[in-house]
Amino acid sequence: MLIPSQNWGEDISIDSSFVKLNLDSIKESIAHYNVKIIAVTKYFGLNAIKAGYEAGIRDFAESRAIEAIEKIEQLPQEIRKKSTFHFIGHLQSNKAEKVTRYFDVIHSVDSVKIASAISKAACSLNKRERILLQVNNAGEEQKSGYTKEQLRKELRDILNLEGIKVIGLMNMAPLGADEGCLRRLFGDIRKFRDELEKEFGVTIPELSMGMSDDYKVAVEEGATMVRIGRKLFT
Repeated sequence: MLIPSQNWGEDISIDSSFVKLNLDSIKESIAHYNVKIIAVTKYFGLNAIKAGYEAGIRDFAESRAIEAIEKIEQLPQEIRKKSTFHFIGHLQSNKAEKVTRYFDVIHSVDSVKIASAISKAACSLNKRERILLQVNNAGEEQKSGYTKEQLRKELRDILNLEGIKVIGLMNMAPLGADEGCLRRLFGDIRKFRDELEKEFGVTIPELSMGMSDDYKVAVEEGATMVRIGRKLFT
């Protein structure tokens, strides 16, 4: 079920036991892999985060900065302190300070400009922000992300920035892609990560790949983080 964009953030009632059943089913389907399940709550209101937390989830992802920050500010202190918040949407440099303040991990860094803005904000907050670099290896014009060639040119500059730590790569596969296409795209990100580690002498441990419809394939191709919303909450 796709959720219309005009209904994003709707605070519908969600039972934590329902989320727990879904979470257990997802875990069972990828039980042989060491993968972090990140609950994508961008389509839902506070109830989804609270229900997810009660179900045992500690990683939550949002994509709209202002709406997400409003949610986070309204959460009980226990949830805020014991959860990790991931920003997965396109980030504008003028929102970098707010996102860095409220989020622990930013998955969608796609330029030196954005990385620099995050670094500056993190330094002012006396923190080191964990980031992932978004790679658009499907070449979709409507999606953000580096080409592999662009990232190779800019990675050294990003690695030299204070205030950030590059922990991984992120990608988004095209909607409706068949399994063969998915395996090619996810496998390509894994191979590209391996190439970057060797070329730049760094460790890039995380691969944020896969969502509700394709997470199993992503995990089989090397994902260490999967971003799941609908399959948890609907």
